[in-house]
Amino acid sequence: MTDYTDNYPHWNKRMKKTHVILAPDMLPYHFELFAAALKTEGYNLEILKNSSRVVIDEGLKHVHNDTCYPCLCVVGQYVDALKSGKYDLSKTALIITQTGGGCRASNYLALARKALGDEFPTVPLLSLNFSGLEKKSSLKLSLHLLSLLAYCVIYGDTVMWCHNQTLPYELDQGSSAAALRKCIDKVKEAIAGNGYKDLKGLCEFIAGTYASIATSAKNKIKVGIVGEIYVKYSPLGNNNLEKMLLSEGCEPIVPSLIDFVLYTILGTINDAKMYGTSKIKAAVYKKVYAWLVKLQKVASDIIALHGFERPHDIEALRRHADEVINQGVKMGEGWLIPAEMAALYESGVKNIVCAQPFGCLPNHIVGKGTIRTLKNMHPDINIVPIDYDPSASSVNQENRIKLMLAAAREMDRVG
Repeated sequence: MTDYTDNYPHWNKRMKKTHVILAPDMLPYHFELFAAALKTEGYNLEILKNSSRVVIDEGLKHVHNDTCYPCLCVVGQYVDALKSGKYDLSKTALIITQTGGGCRASNYLALARKALGDEFPTVPLLSLNFSGLEKKSSLKLSLHLLSLLAYCVIYGDTVMWCHNQTLPYELDQGSSAAALRKCIDKVKEAIAGNGYKDLKGLCEFIAGTYASIATSAKNKIKVGIVGEIYVKYSPLGNNNLEKMLLSEGCEPIVPSLIDFVLYTILGTINDAKMYGTSKIKAAVYKKVYAWLVKLQKVASDIIALHGFERPHDIEALRRHADEVINQGVKMGEGWLIPAEMAALYESGVKNIVCAQPFGCLPNHIVGKGTIRTLKNMHPDINIVPIDYDPSASSVNQENRIKLMLAAAREMDRVG
């Protein structure tokens, strides 16, 4: 029986056997692996792929357009899916990830519940978070599942990193897409067979699969993508930014998700150091941090051995952050954004798109707000901040990016 305490339906463990859980599509390379991981403990997770303008229009009907754009996209996907007739609403739940940071994202559940409540009163909405939010409606994760999800982050990053360095240069069209499917299926097979801890073997398989693809000489303009986590990764949130850059003859470079995970962990560790919060919690997080860094290094070493550019190292990112902004700045994506921009420049990527939801105060401070400092440090860095919201014209966004690319080509010609 559905629990309507607090005037909204709550998830209970009995629903695991009966309900499909719909998740918004934020991480194209990772979420399919996350769904496979949750399946090992009996959860039936489905990643929503609806991405037409109808999704944005549904979001606008249910969420005020001054609210954070990712929330509007997520709610729009939910509503469009629930209206599709594809799902039995008495056996359907929704899920959203939250960091619990100091921005509008911490209110997404309340906003979504308000939007969904009248039309879909039987559909529970769960939160996946590690900060104590929404205790009544949080998805409870076992230590095994937490470990599995951590490995999935590494595998997703490895696939994304190799794919983005191969796709722009493939000689046989479709070979990178085939490699992507092959690698995702291989990891899912390992997850189902409880062989997900074969980190070296699976990363070797992924990097080796992409390294075997015939490619042309690498002479394309490299463009880094940084910013707020949703619009940075989600094609729905950034109007297919990576696809647009590929069509312009560029190589898009998207930093690893594990860096964001480690950044959030460091926030808890730094809080104990700077603000006197729980030292016991910080000590536990330090151990988790060290373990994840070790996993990241194994994958990075294998990627580099197969001839790909090495992903950024989290400790190097911290050093870059210290050149620009204090690591105590952790609202939104905090110090990670300027750190990624500085690291991209150091690795030879001078052209950067900083993607932000319109009106995202934390990201405007740590994104736009640090561009002048970065330009003072590196006069030839070429950064364009792009705001994403439901009323923004994709043509205007693309024109601004094309101007940045024109400047990049001119610098290449002069250089």
